[in-house]
Amino acid sequence: MARPADPVRDTLPAANPPPLSAPLAWLQWWQQLALAPGRQARLAELALSNATRIAAASLDPVAGSDARRPAASLASNDRRFEGPAWQQWPFNVYALGFSLQQSWWREAARPLPGLPERARRLVEFGARQMLEAASPANFPATNPDVLAATVREGGANLLRGGAHLLDDLHRMQRRLPPAGAEAFRVGATVATTPGQVVFRNRLIELIQYSPKTPSVQAEPVLIVPGWIMKYYILDLSPANSLVDWLVRTGYTVFMVSWLNPDARDRELSLDDYLCDGLQAALRAVGAIVPGRQVHAAGYCLGGTLLAIGAAAMARDGVERIRTLSLFAAQTDFSEPGELELFTDEAQLRWLEDEMQRTGYLDSRQMAAAFALLRSGDLVWTRAVREYLLGRREPLIDLMAWNADGTRMPARMHAEYLRALYQRNDLAHGRLRVAGRPVSITDIRVPVFMVATVADHVAPWQSVYQLHRLTDVEVTFALTTGGHNAGVVNPPPAPSDRARRHYQIATRPAGDLAATLDAQRWRETAPSVAGSWWTPWQAWLARHGSGESGLPPLGHDGLDYGRAPGAYVRQP
Repeated sequence: MARPADPVRDTLPAANPPPLSAPLAWLQWWQQLALAPGRQARLAELALSNATRIAAASLDPVAGSDARRPAASLASNDRRFEGPAWQQWPFNVYALGFSLQQSWWREAARPLPGLPERARRLVEFGARQMLEAASPANFPATNPDVLAATVREGGANLLRGGAHLLDDLHRMQRRLPPAGAEAFRVGATVATTPGQVVFRNRLIELIQYSPKTPSVQAEPVLIVPGWIMKYYILDLSPANSLVDWLVRTGYTVFMVSWLNPDARDRELSLDDYLCDGLQAALRAVGAIVPGRQVHAAGYCLGGTLLAIGAAAMARDGVERIRTLSLFAAQTDFSEPGELELFTDEAQLRWLEDEMQRTGYLDSRQMAAAFALLRSGDLVWTRAVREYLLGRREPLIDLMAWNADGTRMPARMHAEYLRALYQRNDLAHGRLRVAGRPVSITDIRVPVFMVATVADHVAPWQSVYQLHRLTDVEVTFALTTGGHNAGVVNPPPAPSDRARRHYQIATRPAGDLAATLDAQRWRETAPSVAGSWWTPWQAWLARHGSGESGLPPLGHDGLDYGRAPGAYVRQP
């Protein structure tokens, strides 16, 4: 069901200038540094020491311990400097200089008396962005791999890279998907698990997947993905589809597929996402599988929404949820990671003004913020590979999905950022649902949490904080990988060697004394090779009530179409 083109997009007024949070932070840092002669002396001493080391390595390419050490160790184990060419003079000197610049800025960005912590973190973040941009790996004259490729190919690599750059700029201007994305078509090569759309309203389609076993577990699984993403992150190719894996292991699976909003949806609120999203889905599941509670699972923002909804239902005495599973989802935003740097008052007001112009937050704005969190890998390494070396690596399903972004309604996103990122209302029991506050402490069902070690969106330490908000049984799994790749982590085939590892431990209900500090938990929890999907499935079975017959597909006799539905195809 395609929606008409957005009539607002091409008639927008001029944008407001961005806020001055970052420049003001640098000014504060400079002022406080000027009042700290001890720190100035330390930085001057460090700069002189660094200059001496670089000079020694530069003047004598054979002697000197620094010049003979692997460049990767000098550049903070940066994988960009691992190649053998980087171990040769003068390129090892460039790597050494980059490493020493990093160490100098780490010292410079340490806390200073009188410098607000937020300003310090903004300076630290900005310095890292500048260093990443100035890395010797980014320039043909200082990157031995690019120089070698240019000589070997007679400059053809640079011609290919230029063509790649022009193609990417064209695609960006026309809002086209990246090169290679055409191989991943929703419903044909990704999001292919068979099923039916069994419910639709103004905000969601609910997909029920066709069974693949003669009987199923009595309690169905309802998955609530984040509305910042299209749901098929959890139903990519058949080999790495969480949905298909659950269906094959004997579960009835329902999936929420969110509307991709435009300017007409600007007034959708967080309460709307709860009422017309989560609660509407639960009602539809209850009509299809009556008399059964639900294993509810939420991913990213969908997990946060699910926790809010579960707290509201517990407050109101509604017992629809049997277990709660949260994947890379935060409930306590006291340690939200570097995304917090984008949510001070000035930046929120600027963002709200921008969203009032358009009616939504564009997916490209969010993608740019996420890219800055890992600019070394997501921006500069890719640019060197594609534009200087002239190599286009084939797109994989996860990358194609990542480019298929969604928008967020202006009102809902403003409420979300202010209530959670800015005020942390959910953790403090102040968040209001339907006019009344909710508290995580009201939730009385077992919880399974998954966090990923390299998550820059929902840092694992932040996800872990749910331990402190509830005294129910909590099983926490910490897996290798990032926000997406760590969750999309199918069990290896019996003949394959496990590439991933996870740590897992359970805190019994009522035993708050067993709640460890996050870092202490990581030091003591056992590590297991393989996928966290396996212990999660065992956990669901342990908290279920056994098997039952197959439920019907749908309940109201209406034909909403086959999976993956219409909302997921909205551009």
